[in-house]
Amino acid sequence: MGETQEKQHHISFEEEANKGADYMANSSNSTISQSLTSWRAKYKRWLEIGFNSLLVLICLAAATLLGELYYKEGGKSTWMNSLVQTGGFPVLFPILFLKKREETQDDNNARNNKNPSIWMFLSVYVFVGLLLGGSCMLNAVGLLHLPVSTFSLISASQLGFNALFSFFLNSQKITTYIANSIILLTISSILLVFQPIDSSSGNGESSKGKSYTIGFICTLFGSAGMALLLSTTERIFRKIMKKRTMKEVMNVVIWQSFFATCAILIGLFASGEWKWMKSEMQEYMLGKVSYVMTLVWTALCWQIYTIGLLSLIMKVSALFANVITTLSVPLIPVLAVIIFDEKMSGVKAVSMILALWGFLSYGYQQYLDELKLKAEKSVEKEESEVSLVERGLSGPT
Repeated sequence: MGETQEKQHHISFEEEANKGADYMANSSNSTISQSLTSWRAKYKRWLEIGFNSLLVLICLAAATLLGELYYKEGGKSTWMNSLVQTGGFPVLFPILFLKKREETQDDNNARNNKNPSIWMFLSVYVFVGLLLGGSCMLNAVGLLHLPVSTFSLISASQLGFNALFSFFLNSQKITTYIANSIILLTISSILLVFQPIDSSSGNGESSKGKSYTIGFICTLFGSAGMALLLSTTERIFRKIMKKRTMKEVMNVVIWQSFFATCAILIGLFASGEWKWMKSEMQEYMLGKVSYVMTLVWTALCWQIYTIGLLSLIMKVSALFANVITTLSVPLIPVLAVIIFDEKMSGVKAVSMILALWGFLSYGYQQYLDELKLKAEKSVEKEESEVSLVERGLSGPT
């Protein structure tokens, strides 16, 4: 009888030990599976960020240079140059239709939440649309009166404006490196006020000081408007949008472009510029076909640029998106010198160096934030593993 009880106790002990071992093995497998999933998600995210960054850089440079080409070869309408920045949105409808057919877990979760009213979405889209239309018009006027290299360098001030707007709208911390970036970009733009006036821009009167001043002010305010637009869009994604998916990015792009296009079309017809569109096309130095293709490709580039930019805002932040656009600072002026034979003055060169220094300063802050985030995740992982071990040891009783 005693031997039987001892055997039962021995078997019971072995069963408990086996259960404990199984629990630890399952926990270990679960941890490995979670790590692999986390690794895949992380690198997929950075691949998407890298792809969207390339789209932003390539399309921004191409669209800006095509806008300058329009003016160089005989185009005169700032309203038309504004219209192509927003009017290409209908090409996005097929992509949006395909995205609507995709059902995700985020869609199921969003159905359980109370969605904002249609009037909320309408007011938001009208606001960002008008802001986009106004910024496009200011940038079109700036590009008319300035060489494209100067225009690009002044536009780099958008990063500084965005840091300030993100501080107020999105609680973005202004660290030492970000403050340094803002100061450098501000000085970079101010320097361009003192550069020698040249006549390399597309408009014959741009050599006059008054025309240069108009271009400088319009470009500066256009950059501020775009910075406000990006910071506002980031807040919309965080506070209003329930589903942070590519479909939502497409919705924002299409609706803000629709209202911006409506505002620009009103301006085009109210100003009377539409009356001489036909004669402008006939007098275009590269020919009618080139006139149409210049406008079409400009519109396509701006739409792809906008999609990439909003994707970066959704996945990272408005400040990061602006940092990527600032990378075009050395690219566009160099291409302008090669393609349009523009002069690279000493003031422009110094301005470019300061703008790049400002970009690197902010980029280093992004690097520090990434290291901090990795350290925090590493600590959380270690604490999770310790917790699993403790539960494994105390679980089987």
